[in-house]
Amino acid sequence: MDGKPIPRRVSITRHDLRNPLGEIMGFAEILIEEAEEQGQSRLTPVLTEIREAATAMLNQLNLALTLERLQERPESVAELETDICAFSENVARLAESILPVCRAIPDSSFSEDAERIRSSAERLVERTPVLLADMFRAEDADSCVEGDNSNGHRITGETVFLHHPSKSTVSEVTLESDTSVATGGAAILVVDDNESNRALLTRRLSRQGCTVAVAENGSRALELLERHPFDVVLLDIMMPGIDGYQVLVTVKTDARLRHIPVIMISALDDLASLVRCIEAGAEDYLTKPFDPVLLRARIGACLEKKRLRDREMEHLALIDEQRRRADELLQVILPRSIAAELKEHNHVKPRHHTNVAVLFSDVTGFTSYCDKHEPEEVLQNLQALVGRCEQISEENGLEKIKTIGDAFMATAGLLEPVENPVLSCVRAGLAMERAAMELPCGWRVHVGIHIGPVIAGVVGAKKYNFDVWGDTVNTAARVAGLAGESGVMLSERAWQDVSEHCQGQSAGRFQVKGKGEMEAFGVTAVD
Repeated sequence: MDGKPIPRRVSITRHDLRNPLGEIMGFAEILIEEAEEQGQSRLTPVLTEIREAATAMLNQLNLALTLERLQERPESVAELETDICAFSENVARLAESILPVCRAIPDSSFSEDAERIRSSAERLVERTPVLLADMFRAEDADSCVEGDNSNGHRITGETVFLHHPSKSTVSEVTLESDTSVATGGAAILVVDDNESNRALLTRRLSRQGCTVAVAENGSRALELLERHPFDVVLLDIMMPGIDGYQVLVTVKTDARLRHIPVIMISALDDLASLVRCIEAGAEDYLTKPFDPVLLRARIGACLEKKRLRDREMEHLALIDEQRRRADELLQVILPRSIAAELKEHNHVKPRHHTNVAVLFSDVTGFTSYCDKHEPEEVLQNLQALVGRCEQISEENGLEKIKTIGDAFMATAGLLEPVENPVLSCVRAGLAMERAAMELPCGWRVHVGIHIGPVIAGVVGAKKYNFDVWGDTVNTAARVAGLAGESGVMLSERAWQDVSEHCQGQSAGRFQVKGKGEMEAFGVTAVD
């Protein structure tokens, strides 16, 4: 050979010669297994001879096609070409010899696989001289074709080969956008521009119980990954258009796809390619021809890692759901701003508030009603009343504090600013009075309102309770007791804030426990 071998061309030549050798070895191995399973042992000697010859040829090729060997003994290229051609002619002859027997076996892929072996051998004869000569052509060193795509099969852009373990042959089907590929075992996507390689991997994986979809180029692979769930991707490197490197980088930078394990499986056997793929996120790197036992082990390891990750993601999702439900429950128990403070700081700082209106409402005669009615009826009516009181409080800018039996307590101006806290409480109190009377039981409620300073905070370690304390709270409760069977009653201090906006009058002066004598005002309407 004239000139020096070009390193990049040497690598590509190794790739393109290893590919058909891998096909010959792979299909011979599958045929041996299936011949033994189906009682066709008469085929085994010929198939074994083919496999052993291909293995020997592969070992010879690996030793001969290295940069060092080519530089030391460039004449060895001619010897290798002669040996490959002799090997290929022998394999083609052997494959031809078993074709009549294979064709006579009903419902099998024997003849198809024998034809593939013969076709790969013939392709070796055709391609070997050109590939070996290209290694020494210095001109247009970067323009050589990367990868052997001359498999004689037309690429169909919308078709994939989907193989199910229950079927004995590869069937050509179109995947719809809403079809799940992951049925009946691990779902594996095989990406390779060489049809024989796709068929070989599909047959091998299907024998291992996997469901396999294939893509003939990088664009199709990315399309399928967007539309269907896969457990593992077996990805070739050298493909026209979007190559395996680009597919790998795209998958590993996409948050939706990066969790899918990718095993590079290529006839490129140089260290640089392996390192580049691992650095880009590939889980593993296998060279063609692949060992079926090793392939199964590597896929199994990837599947186990993915299952562990999937369980971890399910666990995290469950934790998030439980946290969300806990947050919702916390916001039911506590006001929103208090719940947020508790979550952020793990405690709520007690605060003193100077001008807060406090509303108390009670059901008149509730105890005697309970004695005369079934518990279910009592609870049903009480739930309806409390629900309406909560709604009325929210509509009028009040914050519900708590319920104690039949008593409902709310505040205005505590957590959110309100223009006139007492007026908001009066509107809410009158609405609560009407709501109670509209219930089937026709309850009457009396409401008391007072305004002044309070202390607010959260008590409890296991069961949180947000509450307010102080004389203002006690006074509001006392005022509610002055309203009689029904009505809205205000303390004198509260009346001062709403006298210009409400219809009402003094109800007189009363002796109030802990307060002495005080005047109260009944309100009937808001102007």
